[in-house]
Amino acid sequence: MYIYNVTINVSDSVHDEFLIWIKKHIPEVLATGKFTEARFTQVLVEEEMEGTTYSVQYTAKTRADLDAYYEEDAPRLREEGMKKFADQMLGFRTELKIIEDFKA
Repeated sequence: MYIYNVTINVSDSVHDEFLIWIKKHIPEVLATGKFTEARFTQVLVEEEMEGTTYSVQYTAKTRADLDAYYEEDAPRLREEGMKKFADQMLGFRTELKIIEDFKA
């Protein structure tokens, strides 16, 4: 399994609008069929940059699913956010491979 993590810092000036948008965007990403679930979190580490930082973690069953997302869906879905928020949102992406899950 793989986690596709998107970390986004959002300017205070568009924060409320961003929250409305991201809660619609996440189901659109899941609707591609490439991910099994998503988790939306707020990053609590204090940063020098202003605004609020969030992380969305999408879980993919296989590397092929993740690669298919990049090829078939990512450009369109990324463009949507960039058009709407332009320089009011800064994001970066990280891929994680799940080695083993542990539970209490």
